[in-house]
Amino acid sequence: MSRYHIHPFYFPTTVVFVDDSASFLGNLSLQLDESLAYRLFESPLEALDCINAANGRPSLAQTYFSSYRDVESLSGANRVIDVNVEKIHRQVYKEDRFKEISVVVVDYAMPEMDGLEFCRNIKNSAIKKILLTGRADERLAVSAFNEGLIDRFIMKSDLMALKNLNKALVDLQHEYFYGMEEVIADALAVGTDSILHDPALAELFRGVCRERGIIESYFCSNPDSFLMLDAHGVGALLLVYTESELEEQYETAFDQAAPPPLLDKLKSGKHLPYFWQSQGYYHAGCTNWEDFIHPARELRGEQWYYYAIVENPLPLKLETVLSYDSFLGEMDKEGRSMPPPLRVASLRP
Repeated sequence: MSRYHIHPFYFPTTVVFVDDSASFLGNLSLQLDESLAYRLFESPLEALDCINAANGRPSLAQTYFSSYRDVESLSGANRVIDVNVEKIHRQVYKEDRFKEISVVVVDYAMPEMDGLEFCRNIKNSAIKKILLTGRADERLAVSAFNEGLIDRFIMKSDLMALKNLNKALVDLQHEYFYGMEEVIADALAVGTDSILHDPALAELFRGVCRERGIIESYFCSNPDSFLMLDAHGVGALLLVYTESELEEQYETAFDQAAPPPLLDKLKSGKHLPYFWQSQGYYHAGCTNWEDFIHPARELRGEQWYYYAIVENPLPLKLETVLSYDSFLGEMDKEGRSMPPPLRVASLRP
């Protein structure tokens, strides 16, 4: 899969740090990105209990699929897999979504078990693993990396260790979603949902995210769009129409005897409809159609697109959503397993 595609869903996740040195963990915590959700463990056994506690639940990817047996097949073995797009954006209403553990950072030399044994005992193979090592452990780390047991290893004595760690945390959180959503993205890539794989749209999407400080997003349908939220929980909808989809909107409105001004706006391509009350299309009883029309712009990608941004979109009730800022505030109140240290130290011993 091409890595320029848009995530069907993405939100901040939690990183677990494991090291038998409380002072090391405390000092490290002061040098992490302040927007990172993390938990600290001195005991690898306690950390494993926490990580593996969720292993019995279906993965995020599994919750979006339905399987139907082909009853007409003689063998009865054929199945059709359906992606329930409606479930994707409903993830935003789950207050525990940010607790999803995506990356583990573990020290190699610990008394209860070493870092490689710890990684072998993580039941969720999707979780990404970073091993912190000393000079004497480098050969073991390289072997574990080549084996696929770990995803990164970082030398504590490296002058660039902290910078490398922070970069790896960002990269691996995205890798976690890439791996989890791969089948979903491929399934959604059929037909109009191929917008997830268009590099031009992906660039537009990233630009909107940078401009608005977006940290979580979810693909929606009817019409195709992306629900976006910033760290404060302020949301917007990025509407995306292809030429054929906009023509279909025009034809439906025409068949419903829509007012000429509405037809003119749809035909011009300078406005996009968001008829959220009627399955995404104009209906004859809509007397306040102006409230459902939004200024649009064009984009040339693998095909022609029209896009618009809808602020605080209805009927999503985003005021009920737990924001990431609020989640981090709750974590700070509860503590992240240990108090902060009195001094700042580097990753170097």
